[in-house]
Amino acid sequence: MQGVRRVVCAMSGGVDSSVAALLLRKKGYQVTGVFMKNWDVLDERGVCTAEKDLEDAHSVCQKLNIPFHQVSYVKEYWHDVFSSFLSEYAEGRTPNPDVLCNKHIKFNYFLNYAINNLGADAIATGHYARTSHEDGEIFLHQHIESPQTRSTNIHEVTNDVKLLKAVDHMKDQTFFLSQISQYALRKTLFPLGTLTKDFVKQIAAEAGFHHILNRKESMGICFIGERNFEKFVLEYLEPQPGNFVSIEDGKIIGTHKGWFLFTLGQRARIGGKRNAWFIVDKDVTTGEVFVAPSRDHPALFTDQLQTDRVHWLSGNPPAELVQNKIIECHFRFQHQMALEDCILTLNQDGSVWVQIVKPIRALTPGQFAVFYKGEECLGSGKIVRLGPSLYSLQLGQKSMESASNLST
Repeated sequence: MQGVRRVVCAMSGGVDSSVAALLLRKKGYQVTGVFMKNWDVLDERGVCTAEKDLEDAHSVCQKLNIPFHQVSYVKEYWHDVFSSFLSEYAEGRTPNPDVLCNKHIKFNYFLNYAINNLGADAIATGHYARTSHEDGEIFLHQHIESPQTRSTNIHEVTNDVKLLKAVDHMKDQTFFLSQISQYALRKTLFPLGTLTKDFVKQIAAEAGFHHILNRKESMGICFIGERNFEKFVLEYLEPQPGNFVSIEDGKIIGTHKGWFLFTLGQRARIGGKRNAWFIVDKDVTTGEVFVAPSRDHPALFTDQLQTDRVHWLSGNPPAELVQNKIIECHFRFQHQMALEDCILTLNQDGSVWVQIVKPIRALTPGQFAVFYKGEECLGSGKIVRLGPSLYSLQLGQKSMESASNLST
């Protein structure tokens, strides 16, 4: 490393970002910690949880003897993340705001703030991920082009930075980074990418970060926290009463307050029904929510989906996909689900059809289909359409058989 390089580390007040800052400090970087406030959060007791996070982040920076700043992106978060969250639910889809937060806030507004306002050479976060860059290489590209001026020629051969899975596959967070820009990848260090969570906790303990070691890890949607999801959403979307309808016989078996309160595959709590029913489809025009009487009902399984235009982390589709219009890879649409074998077919508009080797349960429009080839995360596209369910195919097969029997 030539000279002292300036790295701005995103500080959340948690163990991961604290250890990330510590490791950067030990490597000799000139580190600055920045706490981002993205939401005015009140828990069920009316307490602003962000204040405690801010205190913890500041405390760690004091212990490390590094400068500390805080910046508010509440307005940006509302415009770029939360508004999209509400509109997706209103359209009957299930969004993933954490992916959009990384795309629009951390690896866009925060990145630009760090470089333009704090003079950073690079940023760092506590995400469990790796890149194909060695740490030192990131500082060799001080004059890389911005996303607006960079070439988009799909036939151009470039040495793009790859996003790679973390060594700790159980904690790997490349899923949530699948929509960030190539520019951001070139400017970001992930100090925890080669470490396990247990080792990170050990480092924190040895560093005396005892005040954050016992913190509960954040789970679920950040701005909802531990609040009741239905109650929270109904603060922003008007109730849209409708019926629960059995997918098998079309009978109405209950009522609900709005189709946007449900996602495919979840259990539907229907008054007066002792047995469990599960959401299999929604019709936003009629307000009907279709349910099936078992968790593994064939109406919940499909082996095809279409995305919107895919965001490829390299900036362009893989060369094999461009050349052959088809590629074998893996995908997931939930952070911790097992990777599934699939075949992608590239469409002219940049979207892809995904043929999954085996049908999977509760594929959900609005979620991101994230694609992998070996250790590399290729990018992602939002699921906009599903292929026919196994149940629809079974009904079609029975209909054909009945027609055949009648003709004979």
